[in-house]
Amino acid sequence: NFVIGASNNFAYAASLAVAEQPNEMYNPLFIHGDVGLGKTHLLYAIANHIRHKHPDFNIVYIHADQFTNEFIDAVRSGKNYEFRDKYHNADLFLIDDIQYISGREGTQVEFFHVFNALYEKGHQIVMTSDRPPSDLNKLEERLRTRFEWGLIIDVKPPNFETRVAIAQNKAQSIGIDLPREVYEYLAENLTSNVRQIEGTIKKIKACHDLDKFPLDVPNISRIIKD
Repeated sequence: NFVIGASNNFAYAASLAVAEQPNEMYNPLFIHGDVGLGKTHLLYAIANHIRHKHPDFNIVYIHADQFTNEFIDAVRSGKNYEFRDKYHNADLFLIDDIQYISGREGTQVEFFHVFNALYEKGHQIVMTSDRPPSDLNKLEERLRTRFEWGLIIDVKPPNFETRVAIAQNKAQSIGIDLPREVYEYLAENLTSNVRQIEGTIKKIKACHDLDKFPLDVPNISRIIKD
C-alpha cells in the first residue's frame, strides 16, 4: 500500500530491488529524507517481502536509539557476546534513524564492527536517516565512508498528485469515502508529510462517525482548521 509518486519512485524501486535480491544489488542501501515521508514504511516492506520469499532469513530491525540502549545494557551486564551474536548473524539488518548514533562514541565503535561483520559476509544492510551521510555531524569518518559504499537515495515530500493518491489510499484503508474535491482540498493544504495527511483523514472519520456531518469542503475545512 505504499503510494508511489515522482518524489519517492526511486526509493521504492531501489527498495524493491533489494527485497527481490538481497545481498546482490545495493549494499548498503541508505534512504534519507524528512520525517513522515515513508522511510520506515519502506524498511518494513523490505522485511515483509524478504520474509515471504526467504522464511529462513534471520531478519533484525532496530531503531538507532534502541541499538544504543541494548549496547549499554550488554556492557553493564557483561553480555557483549550475546549482543554481538544477535547482530553479526543477521541475514538482513535494518536500522532506522541512524543519525542518532552521531556523537555516541561507544555506539559508533560497536556499529562499525557490526557493519563490517555483515558486509564481509555479504549480508544485506539497510539504513534510514533524516539526512545524507555527508551531513551527519559527529559521525566517524570510517562509518561515513562505509555508508557511502552502496546506494544513497532520498525521499522528497510528495507532490500534489501523490498527496491526492495518499489521501484516497488512507481514507479507503479506514473505511471512509470522500468526494474528489475534498481529496484535492486536503492535498492543497496538507503539504508537510504523509503522517499529517493520515492524521487528518482519521480526524475526519471520527468527527463524521460522531456528528454525521456532510462530507463537503466547507465542513471539512471547519473541522481541520487546526
